[in-house]
Amino acid sequence: MAGTWEADALVIFGVTGDLARKMTFPALYKLEGRGLLDCPVIGVGRREMSHEELTGLVREAVQEAEGSLDRAVFDRLANRMAYVAGDLDAPETYGRLAQELGRRRRPLFYLETPPALFAPIVDQLASARLLGQARVALEKPFGHDLASARALDRRLTAVLDENQILRVDHFLGKEPVIELEYLRFANSALAELWHRDSVVAIQITMAEEFGVEDRGSFYDHVGALRDVIQNHLLLVLALVAMDPPVGPSATDLWDKRIEVLRAMPEADVHAYVRGQYLGYQQLPGVAPDSTVETYAALRLEINNSRWDGVPVFIRAGKRLPVRVTEVRLILREPPRLGFLPDPCRVTANQIVLRIDPEAGMRLQLSALDEESAWRLVPLDTIFARELGKPLAPYERLLYAALTGDDRYFAPQRAVEECWRIIQPLLTYPPPVHPYQPGSWGPPQADALVAGSPPWQRPWVPEVPPAPGSRQ
Repeated sequence: MAGTWEADALVIFGVTGDLARKMTFPALYKLEGRGLLDCPVIGVGRREMSHEELTGLVREAVQEAEGSLDRAVFDRLANRMAYVAGDLDAPETYGRLAQELGRRRRPLFYLETPPALFAPIVDQLASARLLGQARVALEKPFGHDLASARALDRRLTAVLDENQILRVDHFLGKEPVIELEYLRFANSALAELWHRDSVVAIQITMAEEFGVEDRGSFYDHVGALRDVIQNHLLLVLALVAMDPPVGPSATDLWDKRIEVLRAMPEADVHAYVRGQYLGYQQLPGVAPDSTVETYAALRLEINNSRWDGVPVFIRAGKRLPVRVTEVRLILREPPRLGFLPDPCRVTANQIVLRIDPEAGMRLQLSALDEESAWRLVPLDTIFARELGKPLAPYERLLYAALTGDDRYFAPQRAVEECWRIIQPLLTYPPPVHPYQPGSWGPPQADALVAGSPPWQRPWVPEVPPAPGSRQ
């Protein structure tokens, strides 16, 4: 659903960085291949670079991501591209950018730079009078805490209207996150279960089997809570828990998500566990006495009529056993019924939405096998098999940004609510507990779910056997 605004140019600051190489260039190539890109693409960077060098970077990035290259598609993309070199704090750079833009008045400025450069770049664009009908896209993080998020917003809105700012969180471009709205509200079988009368607990897990690796100098100033919970997972929770929107607009959708966030009290420091995997302090760029968490688990509440009394448990960490991100709704156990062959209650049903990898949904039921024993019966749907291969997150987000579709970009009020919820955990962080790489984090996290169903083992995609291996 495009809006009334449409970009007549895309300007990428930080065009030689990792994000451009890994995500932006492959996404632009795919959009070109689909016939969805119809404006010039201008890169801005500090170092001098010819057009051939720029397109060489794009070619390498696309070949690395796709494994092959359609020459005709790539040539069309290369012909759109231009480059402006100069210091990002020098007015002359923005004068050259204005010349390159020419008569174009609705550029999308995409700031793929460190967050410290967001406000200085926007100030320079304002001084060069390039912001009139423009929009500016920013990559998270949006601040380091609630106070800095508000300070950044004050700097930006001094020269921009709120509707000119697009806050990019790639999780909001993932197909299963988007599909969640339709699954919930278009299917009565799910909608009738999606509330406190049926759900006993919500668990959200984001597990990564890899560690911080060569990102120590960045990660040691961030940690798991800021890196993925404050943004990705709280916004996913808002989608999981919201009431149906009254209309299809971005305002309609975000109003309902923000209602959920506003209904959540500040997180309780006593219901928060921090962990750090053994070996983290030996990584390059990490302080030898670092207390930054590589694992975070917390309990939250939603104080509204739909979810009152249903605990929400979130955990995220690195060097865990598998890579998987999922949302799990654990339903109430059925009553004891005299005709059942076992006096014990059967296992509670569960609804699982897997976001990564191989997005899909699972409905976990109970049934009797041929020996009259209870068995769990999972009913699985893999979205790509049923619905076709989706757009990659950055394809979707770039196209939405270029065409004025604001549904996938968080407004400032959502950002501030997320920071508000976790601010006590930042102000009064509890001790960090060590855990073994390859484990499910520190054992102290088990106490968080006391009185509720224990942490569930995530639904992990089945790995097809290697050719010639035994099955």
